[in-house]
Order: sequence, then C-alpha cells, then structure tokens
Amino acid sequence: MRPLQADRWFRGLPVSLNCLNFDCVMNNSPPKPKGGFWQSFYRVLQLVVIGYLLIVVAALIFQRRLIYIPTRLTTEAALHEAAEHGFTPWKNGSGQIIGWKMAAGGTATGSVLIVHGNAGCALDRDYLAQPIHDAADVDVYVLEYPGYGARGGSPGKSSFFAAAEEAFELLPADKSKYVVSESLGTGVAAELAEKHPSEVAGLAMFAPYHNLAMVAQKQMPFLPAYFLLMDRFNPADSLKDYHGPVEFIVAGSDEIISPGFGRKLFAGYNGPKEMQVIAGAHHNEIAGQPPSWWREVFSFWRLHSERQSHESKREAT
Repeated sequence: MRPLQADRWFRGLPVSLNCLNFDCVMNNSPPKPKGGFWQSFYRVLQLVVIGYLLIVVAALIFQRRLIYIPTRLTTEAALHEAAEHGFTPWKNGSGQIIGWKMAAGGTATGSVLIVHGNAGCALDRDYLAQPIHDAADVDVYVLEYPGYGARGGSPGKSSFFAAAEEAFELLPADKSKYVVSESLGTGVAAELAEKHPSEVAGLAMFAPYHNLAMVAQKQMPFLPAYFLLMDRFNPADSLKDYHGPVEFIVAGSDEIISPGFGRKLFAGYNGPKEMQVIAGAHHNEIAGQPPSWWREVFSFWRLHSERQSHESKREAT
C-alpha cells in the first residue's frame, strides 16, 4: 500500500493546517491576523504621546531660556557703548553697576525709571531714554536686569523684582518718580506701583499685558503653558491698589503680546488712565516716540498727580 501523502491528508481536514496553527484546528476558527490596523494605530499613538510629553518636560525645564533673551557684555564694552549713547554708569552703594543714567540738562524736577522687556539689555533703550530726557528736566535711569548686559546674576521674576526695588529706593526721595515699562517690564513696573503707591507719580506701559501666563498660553496653544509657567507676572493684580495716572500704549498688530491683553489691563484699571492703540504697529514699533509725545504724557501725569495731592491734603484736614 502506498503511504498517504501528507498534503492530501491535510487537505481533508475541516480547517487547513497550512497555517501551522494547531489552535485554529482545535477551535475550528480562522487564524488570528498578525498585527493589523489597530495595533499599528496604538503604536503610533504611543509614540506621539511620548513625544508630546518630552516636549512638555523640555518646555518646563528650559522655559527661562525661552522667556529671557539677554545681550551679554563685558564691563569694558558696556562702558564704551554707554558713552556713545550719552549714558553714565548708575551704581548702588557697593559700587556695582545696576543700570545707566542720562542726567537732566538743567535742574532735575523728577526721575524716570525705565524697566525694559525680555530681550537685549538696558543700553539698547536709548530710543526710550533720549526722547524722555529731551522732553522734560528729568534724570532718566534705565535698570539693568540681573543676567543682562554686564550685570551678574540670573534672570527671573524674583531677581527682577529685587533689582527694581533696589533701584527705586536709590532714586532721589525729594523728586517725583515715574516708571516707564516695555513688554515684560509691565510686571516689574506694576510691582513697584503696588509696593510704592504713593511714591510712583505715574506709569507709562508699552505693549502691556494683564497676565503673563495668558500671554504664554496664546503663544504656545499646543502646550499647557498657562500651568507650566513659573515666573507668573500678574500686572492686573498688582495694580489693584494703585490709583496714579497710567498711560497704556498698545501695538494694534502685536504678534507677541496680543492687543487684547493690553486692552484688558486698561479696562480693569480703576485710576486715571489713557490708552493709545497704534494701528498696524508690531511689538517693537511703538516705544520710539518723539519728545513732543512725551511732553503730553508728562502733562497727563502731573495733572493727575497734583489732583491726588490736593485730595490727600483735604482728607488729612
């Protein structure tokens, strides 16, 4: 008798063993597919989630490098550049350069402290300092943040606030004190107004915002930036107890701080206020105003400062 050929015997079974899956013979069910669409989908989804979480962790760890973009200078280079722009070193009691001064042409009637934005350094702000200097008999001081220019230290909310507090205390006590801010500096200026409500005679805020965490979320909508932000500048809260005159200047086409954030800060402020929205202007195109413009700002500041002074005297009597 010829032996039965294996392939014929296999073909006679109800389910082919050509799949080499004996479970399918015993269960009388078709073979299970290897892989398939859903397995591939879950694998891709896993990779996407892991990648996203890595981006979130990187944003959390390196966020200060994304926010603070200083220009660093040696002391010699800073002194040389300062002389070219008409600045002299502004030093604290220990002799450390904490910023730069542009002295009034005549007898100074007040002081203006400039707290700048997140990029560059104080010496870049001659486009702010020079027109202010030319508009009134005031000494103009530009604060250098820690970690910027030739100043040591590290950038951050706490170091900025400490530096601003020291600088404000060094301004002459017998003269009016005004604070001008730019972009990120809005939070620093608002903090000074909160701590010294009776001493800050007026504020001017270029490209302001009400809450930095909201700005961050707008800039990075694909990340939970609102919750990740560590340096939470909140000018809206800081200005609640300040009632001096504030000039708000908003760039109508600001690509970094949406105009809506400046409008919101303006709407929530309860003291004397003016807002200028410069149509079509971008973030870095609004702070360079001429002396004639600044004279109007000084008039606004002084008018309301005098009114508040008279009201305070009446309340005292």
